[in-house]
Amino acid sequence: YLVGVGRADCTGPVAQVPLMGYANPSQVGGGLLSRLYSRAFIVAEPGASKRVVFVSADIGMVSQRVRLEVLKQLRSKYGELYRQDNVILSGTHTHSGPGGYFQYTLLWITSKGLVKPALSSIVNGIVKSIDIAHENMKRGRLFINRGTVENSQINRSPFSYLENPESERNRYSSNTDKEMVLLKMVDEDGHELGLISWFAVHPVSMNNSNHLVNSDNVGYASYLFEQEKNKGMLPGEGSFVAAFASSNLGDVSPNTRGPFCANTGESCDNPQSTCPVGGAAMCMAKGPGDDMFESTRIIGHNIYLKAKELYEKASQEVTGPLSSAHQWVNMSDVSVELNATHTVKTCKPALGHSFAAGTIDGVGAFNFTQGSVEGDPFWDQIRDQLLGEPSNETKACHKPKPILFNTGEMTWPHPWHPDIVDVQIAAIGSLAILAVPGEFTTMSGRRLREAVKSEFDSNGTPGMNVVIAGLCNVYTHYIATYEEYQVQRYEAASTIYGPHTLSAYIQLYRGLAKAIALNVTQELSSGPEPPLFNVTSLTLLPSLSAENAPATKTFGDVLEEVRQGYREGEIAEVTFVGANPRNSAENATEHNFLTVERYSNISSSWRVVLNDASWDTRFYWSKGSGGQSNVTIEWHIAAGTEPGLYRLCYFGHYKKKLSLFHTITVPFEGSSSAFQIT
Repeated sequence: YLVGVGRADCTGPVAQVPLMGYANPSQVGGGLLSRLYSRAFIVAEPGASKRVVFVSADIGMVSQRVRLEVLKQLRSKYGELYRQDNVILSGTHTHSGPGGYFQYTLLWITSKGLVKPALSSIVNGIVKSIDIAHENMKRGRLFINRGTVENSQINRSPFSYLENPESERNRYSSNTDKEMVLLKMVDEDGHELGLISWFAVHPVSMNNSNHLVNSDNVGYASYLFEQEKNKGMLPGEGSFVAAFASSNLGDVSPNTRGPFCANTGESCDNPQSTCPVGGAAMCMAKGPGDDMFESTRIIGHNIYLKAKELYEKASQEVTGPLSSAHQWVNMSDVSVELNATHTVKTCKPALGHSFAAGTIDGVGAFNFTQGSVEGDPFWDQIRDQLLGEPSNETKACHKPKPILFNTGEMTWPHPWHPDIVDVQIAAIGSLAILAVPGEFTTMSGRRLREAVKSEFDSNGTPGMNVVIAGLCNVYTHYIATYEEYQVQRYEAASTIYGPHTLSAYIQLYRGLAKAIALNVTQELSSGPEPPLFNVTSLTLLPSLSAENAPATKTFGDVLEEVRQGYREGEIAEVTFVGANPRNSAENATEHNFLTVERYSNISSSWRVVLNDASWDTRFYWSKGSGGQSNVTIEWHIAAGTEPGLYRLCYFGHYKKKLSLFHTITVPFEGSSSAFQIT
């Protein structure tokens, strides 16, 4: 094959924008723990025009808006080379990235609108990573390996899982998929290019009290692998690219100690995930660490270690032709043939009451509990008054789900949920990547993989490695099995196209697999094109206005100085007169907010040893009154840090008023005093 890899920043604004994932309105960005990246991989047949692009981006999910804008840019740059059928865009599902890149109203509301700087940094980052991969294509080889990751996940809805048939459950040793599938890439001389790992775990080690933008546990695994392979480079630099992509993570949590009542400390591992005092809002899962930062590192490190082992031992080469198949489908109206006599249908989208309960990884609001198969007259009344009552047809179609948000019948100012959804498979020789538009639960993913594998087998392409890539192309929440759907925990209440959603996807992906196996992908109907709404760029974000420094101070001045000396394991900390970090994001896609610098006696100059992409640094922004704000930079000094003289530097932009209607953005920097590490 010809192989190319690329990585580009897609962080966007790190302040004031709601973080995407927990749908918690108070969880807005307030700084940076680690940068977000888009990682792109292109595989091509030498001499032929057949190509496959796989992108894994450190974002909550790929939205239809992002995908349509990326495809538009690729078409204008490359013509028909990169298209909706051969480009897969997958989100890692971090819950600590900026939102604001959605056109469907439900997600638009929870993001406080369409945030142009967030949308454009994701779109431009993805396109740039593909550009870099495209420019670096060279002859190479691919190897696949698989293995088991221990101590890194639990099923967060075990009572739903138990609803699946016993005969089916008995075929598996665990209620989560512990298998990691890894694709290793080297050039023809054996030089290392990169890897993609697929593993099912929610990147929710960082909980909904976090305000620092970061890529969570899988992002930390990428960071460790890339730091190891790009020796001597700063994070985010270097040619080796390691993507840790999402899979069927729907019911899979990294918070391995399980659910406990926050107030009493007793277990709340029950079908409703509720506590005797305080109800469901008190039931939260704990990670393996003492705090969320440590839990993120522990889970990320586990995943990294398994990937490293699989990467080093990978010997099964991937060979064979490339192909890709894609359709747009109206998911609110799919007829599914269950057997010769039985046909069922999917529904217009709707969310159930238990959607509002959230999960043990991020609890919901009010008194909603998981596992509600009855509506609540109080909330139903409010829904009817505010949003309109669901039609009898939709109510009947979704049974036993009591509908809370009847999104499929809500169209103001634009539809609340998508009808038109992408289904897509890309095959690289013996590897088939199923790009799915949401979060399949463990058993849903197993059924889908098995169905697709048997379709390949019975159409003359035996022995395919089938992997699921999650959160691709458009976000449609969850896909639970029919049996899990009956008990209506969070994942089932969020299965928006009704009880037969999974069966519909299995039918559709079988169709794509068959077309690939028989080499007739060009005969697939492309289906109804998704709409691109003219979404207003009106947002509820505070506007960026002129800023001030305190009297006698200027931007970048130190307010609280570092100590004179530190040891490893301690935290060096400095506070500056700051400015809104959004100024920097609106000015440039890649802006580094901080450096840790070490004084070199040889060159008599300061050298950058860490930047803001490092997991050892934290950048906090806090807004004061009167247009003033502070920035605090922390450096958590790692074991093995070289002794010497160091300083912490801050780089920002402030808004300055020139006249009544004219403000400009002015760059500035600040530095702490020098301090010794002994």
